[in-house]
Amino acid sequence: MFCYQCEQAAGGTGCTKVGVCGKNQDIASLQDTLIIALKGISAYAYHARELGAADEKIDAFLAEALFSTLTNVNFNLESHIGLLLKAGEMNLRAMELLDNAHVERFGTPEPTKVQIGTKAGPGIIVSGHDLLDLYELLKQTEGKGINVYTHGEMLPALAYPELKKFPHLVGNYGTAWQNQRKEFDNFPGAILATTNCVLIPKESYKDRLFTCGVADVPGAVHISNRDFTPVIEKALSLPSLPDNPGPTTMTGFHHKPVLSLADKIIEAVKSGKIRHFFLVGGCDGSKASRSYYTEFVQKLPQDCVVLTLGCGKYRFNYLELGDIDGIPRLLDLGQCNNAYSAIQIALALAEAFDCGVNDLPLSMVLSWFEQKAVSILLTLLHLGIKNIRIGPSLPAFITPNVLKVLQDNYNIQPITTPEEDIKAILG
Repeated sequence: MFCYQCEQAAGGTGCTKVGVCGKNQDIASLQDTLIIALKGISAYAYHARELGAADEKIDAFLAEALFSTLTNVNFNLESHIGLLLKAGEMNLRAMELLDNAHVERFGTPEPTKVQIGTKAGPGIIVSGHDLLDLYELLKQTEGKGINVYTHGEMLPALAYPELKKFPHLVGNYGTAWQNQRKEFDNFPGAILATTNCVLIPKESYKDRLFTCGVADVPGAVHISNRDFTPVIEKALSLPSLPDNPGPTTMTGFHHKPVLSLADKIIEAVKSGKIRHFFLVGGCDGSKASRSYYTEFVQKLPQDCVVLTLGCGKYRFNYLELGDIDGIPRLLDLGQCNNAYSAIQIALALAEAFDCGVNDLPLSMVLSWFEQKAVSILLTLLHLGIKNIRIGPSLPAFITPNVLKVLQDNYNIQPITTPEEDIKAILG
């Protein structure tokens, strides 16, 4: 944050306007958080708009919130906190808008077993988040003998009925975004990167990488107007992929199919067969400490159910956790924006048990990395959800004073070790 009064970095040794900048570090922290959250909200609103859905209230808030971060506009700590909670409210609207747009265009996701690995023949992997890009590519590759694979947060696309109709959408290849330089290097076919989470390519696959939409990196061909002819031609010019199937995983546990099991879930809780639900997911990253999430899920008792979403699921979605009376112990809700499904499940369970969400046998253990994770966290705070554990480390832009406010009001806690956190939650 720059102080235009002092023409120095706010809070720096040259900043002399204490009356203006006395709270600068905390104000700057809140403004940084708000700006980062606006990027996440904008991502969901962008995807929804591509599908023909828009919300004037979201658009108006984006302008209001960004304007509030201008110089000499707002130095009030409390009103900044209010803006963050409003950002959480608007992000909830954006996620609902996008969920409705996805369901209207592609149908309600359904629990689906997904094959990992490759099939013999030419191939294209699609990474990112944009289901419309994938749909248009599938239409343009019909009858061409090309197999299409999802990657990263595109995995849940395999659960949408209108996308499952394409027999050449054959499975998923690879894991989370941070592994793509190795995984794309090992994939001999063409690669399409949609929206964010695309890394600068290695020379070894740069000529096979294509981008579209807002994604654009040096050296890759950028696709305009969803005309994927160059991607298709490249895939057909490359050697066939080997027939190399791997394990399977499950996805598609949207809130509608999950809530269709509500009576069974409620009975399992009342009978003691399900002791606790854990939402474990979010954004993945390359820190070694993120192995916490794998170990956490592995060490949960057998009477616990794990909900997951985002690319954080790749830390454990290959594990065989079994089921409880036919209810899978691992439920992949979908992309990060499908936090909306997690919220709908929690609200429905709270209503069924006639209690608040914070009184449910439900704990949230989240991994964060980028903008959308921040906007989702603000949504949870807007809803008054407490006792959230986040990791692998707390955001560097959160000052001690702001962190204290979050801890005092919401009991947000950093993760410790899987053993300690499980013991603290379950007692």
